[in-house]
Amino acid sequence: MNTLHPGQDGYAEEVAGFQTSVPSSPAVVVAAESAEDVVAAVRYAAEHGLTVAVQATGHGLTAGTDGVLISTRRLTGVEIDPAARTARVEAGVRWEAVVEAAGKHGLAPLSGSSPDVGVVGYTLSGGFGVLARRYGRAADQVTALDVVTADGELRRVEPGSDLFWALRGGRDGFGVVTAIEFGLVPVAELYGGSLTFDGADVPSVLRAWRTWSAAAPDTLTTSIALIRYPDLPALPEPLRGRHVAQVRIAYLGDDGDDLVAPLRAVAPALADTLRVLPFTESGSIAAEPRQPHGYHGTNATVSQLNDAMLDAVLEHAGPGAATPPVLIVDRLGGALARTPETPGVGWDRSAEFVVRALSMVGDDGVAAVRRVHAKLFDALAPWTTGRLLPFVYGEHAPEEVAESVYPAADLRRLRELRRRYDAGTVFRAG
Repeated sequence: MNTLHPGQDGYAEEVAGFQTSVPSSPAVVVAAESAEDVVAAVRYAAEHGLTVAVQATGHGLTAGTDGVLISTRRLTGVEIDPAARTARVEAGVRWEAVVEAAGKHGLAPLSGSSPDVGVVGYTLSGGFGVLARRYGRAADQVTALDVVTADGELRRVEPGSDLFWALRGGRDGFGVVTAIEFGLVPVAELYGGSLTFDGADVPSVLRAWRTWSAAAPDTLTTSIALIRYPDLPALPEPLRGRHVAQVRIAYLGDDGDDLVAPLRAVAPALADTLRVLPFTESGSIAAEPRQPHGYHGTNATVSQLNDAMLDAVLEHAGPGAATPPVLIVDRLGGALARTPETPGVGWDRSAEFVVRALSMVGDDGVAAVRRVHAKLFDALAPWTTGRLLPFVYGEHAPEEVAESVYPAADLRRLRELRRRYDAGTVFRAG
């Protein structure tokens, strides 16, 4: 078991994650290279009265730790069973490794918009991605997990157990997942990419997308993003310095151009990247940044997008807003509205859309970002039905987050299970 302490070479690198606005200074870092290392780390923490936190890529950091940080980024094993259409991956694996390995067999995982994100954290948070309306959440495909619980035992967790329910959507506080097994889907390619429109056309594009997406088939997963691009030479000329509306599309069908024709007719596009592409290039649809940075974000699920709501979006996140966040509206429904064979922790299946805001954390800190976001979500409050855990970024109040994202019955059950499996509060729940 390789351990690092503050001041030692490699400590800062091991602690650093993709999310840089959440500082962490653990007393000891365990650079795990095996499940046995994780077992030893949990037992050490329990014996010394220290809390345990886990980090693979650090995309989903919500709070730092002053106890033991188990770094799982060296656990990178990926096994694909093409006949069974399943994958087994270790805790440090990023989606890009699974996408590439499964793609060799004409298969795909239910990965997210960024291939750089870790598989385990994404899945435990209830993440959904580019095939969500056809196949549901990644958690819905999980068949087993290897977990080190607070008593320092490595357990195989399968359907039928309380832990299997809790881990798929409950995220933290139950143990350290060292490996996860899940089903793959028979997708080798899709029609995907984006249509990007100028700021002057944002209001009409937003309303057209609302109407168009409301009638979308389940084989279409789509979102619209309002983004203010900085005026930097590294950016493509059509986007540089502009506030744009970007419609993102992932479609499993052979009539993609016909499907998007109504959107192309709304206004001239600054950029049009729609094409048939291999699933291995699905990360290019949103083309999210891969360099670490500080960010904060929140979201709200809604059952509709009426004109008053779109006016609020435009006022607080449109081209005329003073400090607009990146604003993304995802079309939900489809498989996301149906109860899977083995449900995990609560999900707002009645929601038709989720509105999410994301801002870089600058010199003014997180408080300034929260004030900007509050203006938008206070305006949307009359129509808000809940919040989704995968899109809560950088929050530091675990109980407040839990109460806003879980149904009351699920939250009571989660708390009872945490008491049962971690009476000594070894694991940080956040």
